[in-house]
Amino acid sequence: MPRTEEQYEAMRIATRNKIHSAAIKLFAKKGFVATSVKDIAEGAGISIGLMYRHYKTKEDLFNELVAYAAEGLERIVKLFQSDDSPVELINQFTLEILNDLDKDDEYAHFYMLMNQSLTIEDPSPQIKNLNKQSEAIIHQTARLIEKGQKLGQFKQGNVMEMTLFYFATIQGLTMLKTTKNQEFKTPSLEIVTSFLIE
Repeated sequence: MPRTEEQYEAMRIATRNKIHSAAIKLFAKKGFVATSVKDIAEGAGISIGLMYRHYKTKEDLFNELVAYAAEGLERIVKLFQSDDSPVELINQFTLEILNDLDKDDEYAHFYMLMNQSLTIEDPSPQIKNLNKQSEAIIHQTARLIEKGQKLGQFKQGNVMEMTLFYFATIQGLTMLKTTKNQEFKTPSLEIVTSFLIE
């Protein structure tokens, strides 16, 4: 019995997800330049021909992943602009990251991929947008911390220093997750936010 259009679409999405997963892991571990299309196809368990049916170039794949990352950052910026309690927003966001780190290494690899995109010369429009969203999340987090300080939820201190320390902590955890993997122990929400929350 021939497959339906819905079955073909489900297969296409499943293949694309396998490609994304393999590419994120390889780009994070080997770097964009050192990762070949053959590496990605092997990691996804598909043929190179099928890989090229989904993406004409490795750059197209990388740019699509970067676009997803930018969309994610944009959602967080909007969330941080809401009228919700600053301490609740920071706790919710931090807990989501810690749960992702505890579950698997996909988030850590994705974060490493985002960092790599900052070093690419002659960036694509997608990378430029990711860089813009990275700046936006820093500034919006600083505003959120300042608001939390005024409400007595956060400790007093230099807002930008606290913001950068917060993201440096997250970045450090993602790097440790990538390098230590099985030995990595996800810290508690209280430890990660102890410098910030009253």
